[in-house]
Amino acid sequence: MVFATKTKPGIEIPGKIDDSGRSGNGGPGDKGFGGGEPFEPLGWSVPPGAYVAAIWVGMASIAIFFAGISSALIMREGSSPGWAHFNLPRILYGNTVVLLLSSLTFEISRKWLNAGLGRRFRIWLSATLILGLIFITGQFFAWKEVRARGGHVDFNPSRAFFYLLTAAHGLHLLAGIIALIYLLTQAQYIALGIKRNTAFNVTAIYWHFMSVLWIYLLILLVWRF
Repeated sequence: MVFATKTKPGIEIPGKIDDSGRSGNGGPGDKGFGGGEPFEPLGWSVPPGAYVAAIWVGMASIAIFFAGISSALIMREGSSPGWAHFNLPRILYGNTVVLLLSSLTFEISRKWLNAGLGRRFRIWLSATLILGLIFITGQFFAWKEVRARGGHVDFNPSRAFFYLLTAAHGLHLLAGIIALIYLLTQAQYIALGIKRNTAFNVTAIYWHFMSVLWIYLLILLVWRF
């Protein structure tokens, strides 16, 4: 029996090589080779809880940002005699339904991921991405409708705040869409357990937060406009 080492910069791991030439550290039972315990990269890795904590800190910052804009809107409305109220584009309500449905499809994809059905997991995750893109497209048509009514940014402060709130939310949602695209590129590995599903869980938290944030913004717009 011959002894060999499996090396990585700064790390040596002894292992046996049997008569078939297979190392005890890298045989077919390792992750990525068809069975056994998943392969874990050597060295330091960030614990999943750190990513979850980071996304909550990020969402708190976003919430503070939108709270500041909301306060500015309310104060400006009260101090501006020329504040123009206008009817919101009806497509905003349809966009709201689309975004809420995307949160539902996200959770359905989680259900199939937990059940180990990778194909259905990818299908419902793709549906979430498509609904997110539909929401962004719908917001664009809402902006076009307001502009067609003469709602240029310099026309009235109310229009400026409308554009600011909806565009800022749309930009933050685009970050979630980018994360969804990344998840879809890695969906096969996540479903097989080759990669941790931390990215999926963090993206889900952020996506649902975007849905709740939009509900708040829609209520604010209906209330003040």
